[in-house]
Amino acid sequence: MTELLLMCMIAGRRAAISAIRVQSVIEIDEITPIPGSPDFICGLTALRSQALTVVDCALALGLDSAGATPGQRAAVIEVDGHLYALLLDDAYDVGESLGTPVAVPGGFGSGWQNAACGMVETEGGPTLLVDIESLVAGPIAEAA
Repeated sequence: MTELLLMCMIAGRRAAISAIRVQSVIEIDEITPIPGSPDFICGLTALRSQALTVVDCALALGLDSAGATPGQRAAVIEVDGHLYALLLDDAYDVGESLGTPVAVPGGFGSGWQNAACGMVETEGGPTLLVDIESLVAGPIAEAA
């Protein structure tokens, strides 16, 4: 079964988001910080008079991040009636999956193990398929 995917780079890895979940791809200019929010939430930005919560995908994966930069691309998605802008290293194409997802192999780290539905073959090679809800939820809490 083929599925249309937004092909992108997240935290230096080739990734894909189900295109049906992506409302648009935008360039982020201004972000207003939200005091007291988790580190992976950069703040809020506006799109056509609607507030978007900006998520730093690298931090949501528990990885290092260079932070948001003016003009950085983001995928606009909706989760439970709320709009989010997922910061991407790059968004470069829409392509098709060439098969069904398989389990994410070891070596990608716990963040990707948690936030990926699996790996899927694309024209560009094996690609991590993003689980949007897990990414928006943020990094796995460390045990006390």
